[in-house]
Amino acid sequence: MLKFWGNCCEAVRFTCEAQAVISARLMLFASNDPQAAVEAGRMIAEKMVAFADVQAAAERALARGRGVYEAAEEAYQPLRRQVHANSRRLLATAH
Repeated sequence: MLKFWGNCCEAVRFTCEAQAVISARLMLFASNDPQAAVEAGRMIAEKMVAFADVQAAAERALARGRGVYEAAEEAYQPLRRQVHANSRRLLATAH
């Protein structure tokens, strides 16, 4: 039961952090900042790399004999790291 609540709290945390990244990017785009085009390109490139990392993490977990839930948890980690890195970078430049 504790793991369930931990996962729920992590889902809320991740959702809020992802929303903050989206908001920061939208503000950057709306401000007509010269870095907006660079950020748009970075955003698209990061998504392609992140989804490849997710797939590779899930495949590695399944190849090691992990179950579907464990593979999903391992596949989530690259997304978590990328969103957190984007959050730190974008919010640092916003201030």
